[in-house]
Amino acid sequence: MKSWLALVLWCWALAATAAPRTAFQARCEDTIGETLSVLTGTQNGFRIDNTVGFRSLTVMKGKARPGQVVLGLTRTESIVSINVGGRLLTDPASGYECIAPHIEIKLYYPPIVVYVSREFRPGSCAYEEVLAHEMRHLNTYLDYLPKAESRVRQALERRFEDKPLYARIGQAQSLLQREIDRGWMPYIKSEMAKVEALQAAIDSPQEYARLGKVCGGEVQSLIRPVRKRKT
Repeated sequence: MKSWLALVLWCWALAATAAPRTAFQARCEDTIGETLSVLTGTQNGFRIDNTVGFRSLTVMKGKARPGQVVLGLTRTESIVSINVGGRLLTDPASGYECIAPHIEIKLYYPPIVVYVSREFRPGSCAYEEVLAHEMRHLNTYLDYLPKAESRVRQALERRFEDKPLYARIGQAQSLLQREIDRGWMPYIKSEMAKVEALQAAIDSPQEYARLGKVCGGEVQSLIRPVRKRKT
């Protein structure tokens, strides 16, 4: 984001380097209205699915370590939606226009699905242990969203500062949209993706080893027969 944003900021700055304010700048800053950025993060709940076996869950995970068996899985995706608009004023005499950006950003997860392998009977010790592990994943997603929202909101406030942006006539909206598409969208997606490092830390080798030993070895006793049939 930084290289593209630096170029865009430089272009906007060229259009606004006049001191004291010109009559057009005064009109823009005093009458066009405030820059508005609206950012919302939305949770859409979760559901528990007990219908999928551990072999299918292992395939669904996609990046399981060699020999790893996936007993539970928490799945969702990060969605970023951005709408851009704003009021324009033009000054044919100078050849410039100004825009007060109105940016609406929505960050959300679709309903999160928490899978617990169908080999485990709901209410059993092994089931409850696997479910508790997946609840850690679920809560990590739910806790992370407002943190990402806060960081993005602060970055937006620093960038736009309730002031109009200037460009040559006919270019302001396209420059703003390009800044959103090439700068802000990749930046926001990268912020949302940082949650995956937190998720990976939960699935440590130590945690998998612990789950293999809980409930008097119940987990291992349930999956061992299947492993033997495969060998």
